[in-house]
Amino acid sequence: MAKLSIITINYNNIKGLEKTLESVFNQVFKEFEFVVIDGGSTDGSKELLLEYKDKITYWVSEKDNGVFHAMNKGIKVATGDFVIFMNGGDTFYSETTLSEVVPELNYQFDVYYGNNYKESANSKRLKTYPEKLNFSFFYTSSINHQSTFIRKSLFEEHFYYNEEYKIASDWEFFTYIICYKNVPYKYLKKTISVYDFNGISSKPEFADVFQKEKLQSIQKYFPAFVNDYKDVNELNSKRFLQFQFIKKHKIAWRILKIFLSLILLFLPKLSKDIERE
Repeated sequence: MAKLSIITINYNNIKGLEKTLESVFNQVFKEFEFVVIDGGSTDGSKELLLEYKDKITYWVSEKDNGVFHAMNKGIKVATGDFVIFMNGGDTFYSETTLSEVVPELNYQFDVYYGNNYKESANSKRLKTYPEKLNFSFFYTSSINHQSTFIRKSLFEEHFYYNEEYKIASDWEFFTYIICYKNVPYKYLKKTISVYDFNGISSKPEFADVFQKEKLQSIQKYFPAFVNDYKDVNELNSKRFLQFQFIKKHKIAWRILKIFLSLILLFLPKLSKDIERE
């Protein structure tokens, strides 16, 4: 049976950390390594870790350079064949999650991923994933590291998380190893985690940062798809989605067409080339 390392990173989130620790300790399956990387919290998180030190394989509380630096620190000290990140505030879906999944981890696949619930202050919704992952999927989405078991050697063979990014490092890693390196993966048809959807990546004000970092990754590893990525972003823009929504309502759509026709009267005629397109 493959050895599993659970990695938790935390910074000044004692309530979330306590929730995560409880979820990990309550797992029916106990044969795992547990690594906690705290960023030098001052809210009591360090004292909480001291309280549970006998149940944690390795932990440290010291200043780091951000989320992905902390995640890389955890990977480098982990000794498991596979790692999964269950960060402060995240939990396993049930107490039997690991007992159901760990026996499936073997040397046939390098990445095992499942579903998760995204939980915020006002909602909790299930996120499911396709069995086949391709570049069109990663254009607009990604698998979730709280629900993904990753062979540790992939980081050593390819690269660790990009510490210059604020949000898109795990997206970059998954896209590279699956779409560029074609590592074998398997979809676990079960829910793995409840993901705390209150972090930086979930905040609308950071959406532009995420898109910028994704574009940088595509320019680096998939330069032939840069223009396609820009087109997809345009198609997924808020304005375009509003346009598509209006199109579903006949009366609103007619009013919009009349309005657009009036605007076009005052614009230069389209060239024949554009008309043909």
